[in-house]
Amino acid sequence: MLRDGSGQNLRDYLITTAARLIDQRGSAGLAVRDITREAKVADGVLYNYFEDKEDLLAHALLAHVGNVMASAPQLLPPPGEGTLAENLRVFIEGGMASLLRVTPAFAGLLSQPKVLSRFHAMVGGDAAFSGDAAAGDGAGEHPADPNAGDGTGAGHGEGEDAAEGEDHREGYGLPDLLSAYLRAEQRLGRLDPAADVDAATSLVVGAIHGQILPRVLFAPPGGPITIPPGLAARLADTVLAGIAPRPRP
Repeated sequence: MLRDGSGQNLRDYLITTAARLIDQRGSAGLAVRDITREAKVADGVLYNYFEDKEDLLAHALLAHVGNVMASAPQLLPPPGEGTLAENLRVFIEGGMASLLRVTPAFAGLLSQPKVLSRFHAMVGGDAAFSGDAAAGDGAGEHPADPNAGDGTGAGHGEGEDAAEGEDHREGYGLPDLLSAYLRAEQRLGRLDPAADVDAATSLVVGAIHGQILPRVLFAPPGGPITIPPGLAARLADTVLAGIAPRPRP
């Protein structure tokens, strides 16, 4: 345990420190010495708790994502509340805002595929990004928990910040949250029972990623990133209404 009385062990402290640095200065070029200096420990201490630098960075990235999602507004209300169109609009806008905060950290690690591979494995692999986790029993339980996941598929942070949120669940990202919510609304009769929830989830989450990723990856550094006004509402209305011509009365 640390001597500051926080009760946090050194491993979690290193993760928390690295996650804070990622949030403050980004992940690109983040070195072991940067982390140990910030934590005020010797460089070699890191290897007593982590397999290597990539192991620490993967845990720190997961913690950063969890921290972002823990501080995000509620993405979805309980099923049955509000209108579907308004709820989808809020989810899309919230998803874009969250992804806008976490994407730079991933972009900064593109030159370190080992870190991203380990992160991918930590959050459950491909299943964490598909929404499949929401299809099982209990899919409708707490689908709107803002601490449950993020745009990357990660479901929780680590260390001190993770302990503050009891509802963080690994693997619960935007696809899981939305598909669980839509299935719950389907059971309540507010969606067509024959509606393809997985396809609708892919359309919405894909649109969120499509708006954020190119802007973060290809925009000039430090430049403003803006989303077309009203886009979230238009996406929500289009998904709900479909694009096929309606039969005339």
